[in-house]
Parts: sequence; C-alpha cells; structure tokens
Amino acid sequence: MNVTKQERRVLELLALGGRIDVITDDKGKIVECSFVTREGWYLEGGDVLLFKRLKAKRLIASRQSGPYRITRLGVQALQPAQKPGQINSRKLVRERRNGA
Repeated sequence: MNVTKQERRVLELLALGGRIDVITDDKGKIVECSFVTREGWYLEGGDVLLFKRLKAKRLIASRQSGPYRITRLGVQALQPAQKPGQINSRKLVRERRNGA
C-alpha cells in the first residue's frame, strides 16, 4: 500500500502509543484534529485532510467513541515491503514450532 511521508509519520506516532483527538461541530462533522504523542506533544503539519486520508484507507479507527488509534492494516503499512523471493523469518519460525 502506498503511504505518503506525512501518513507514515502519523502512523509511526500512533504505533508508539499516540492518539488522534478529534473536535466535531454540532452536526458531527470533523472540524479539527490533533495528533498527540504518548508524552503529550502535538505533531505539527497534521490537518483534517490527512486524517480523512488515513481513515479512508482504514489505517486508523476509533473504538467505543475513544480516540483514533492505528489498526492492524496501519501496522502492516509501516512494515517494509518484502521482495518476491525473500523468506519471511517470522513465518519460518512459526512453522517450525508448529511442526515440531
């Protein structure tokens, strides 16, 4: 999946325990969002359009009306692309353990 540099930066922030706080208007439309690290620092350069792109790609999600966090698909988007002939060592170890 193609992920831009800004999207990758936000996903890495979320993967390390960050969150996205969203402010909505009376109609429920998203007016403002802020990207917050686990230490409480705010990431500059994040806007509503970036938030909407991440949400449209299903890289982030909110559960039970909580703050938006990274999804499994978002974590997979951060993984380096594997070359076609390359062996995934994690998969190989799991297969050995299951087979033995």
